[in-house]
Amino acid sequence: MAKQQPPTQCELDLRRRTHGGARAGAGRPRQKGKHDPAHRARPELKRYHPVHTVMRVKKGVAKLRRGRAYRAVRRAMVKCLGAQTFRVCHVSIQRNHLHFIVEAEDKECLAKGMQRLNILVARALNRELRRKGSLFAFRYHATPIKTPKQARHCLAYVLNNWRRHDEDQSCARAQLAKVDPYSSALSFDGWNWPAFDKPVDYVPLPVSPPTTWLLRQGWRRHGLIDVHEVPGPLR
Repeated sequence: MAKQQPPTQCELDLRRRTHGGARAGAGRPRQKGKHDPAHRARPELKRYHPVHTVMRVKKGVAKLRRGRAYRAVRRAMVKCLGAQTFRVCHVSIQRNHLHFIVEAEDKECLAKGMQRLNILVARALNRELRRKGSLFAFRYHATPIKTPKQARHCLAYVLNNWRRHDEDQSCARAQLAKVDPYSSALSFDGWNWPAFDKPVDYVPLPVSPPTTWLLRQGWRRHGLIDVHEVPGPLR
């Protein structure tokens, strides 16, 4: 008679097999960084609340405050003009990140609009900077604007962000400029300055006029923005 083989480990283990699931250490490792937004569900968005968004590029990407990067961002923004459910009203290009103040009909329109803007900007910048692969370090950071005071502070923070990072002192030409040429500041009519001289060869960044009360009128309750104002940290 043939000798009976002992049962294998698989035959002894009668527990139901699973595929993945919640367990310690599961999922993609989180890349830590002081600017990384938490990966939690976006809150609901009211159409009358503008949103301040930030997109930060990865380490090693060439600085964005130069002509080639400016032209790339401008080409991407041109393709966003005319949309009714997602509008880019203000923009600021800093050394390694981009600020936008946008309007969206709801949370879904914000997500789709920012996704499209992210793809357009990444493709244009990669082409100009002659690089490949992902460009941004993480998904965009978004902060809804809900009060006139917050709107005024956010406008000053975005449009005068170059003074916060000392870019206004980076060269002789920057020291002569009243507003940031790497932003939509020249399209903004809320400065406490009567007029600006625009260089003949300067092509401004294209933005859509705001439709929300907060960006059109509400913020003015707290005064016009000084061209020399150095914005403090966002609260």
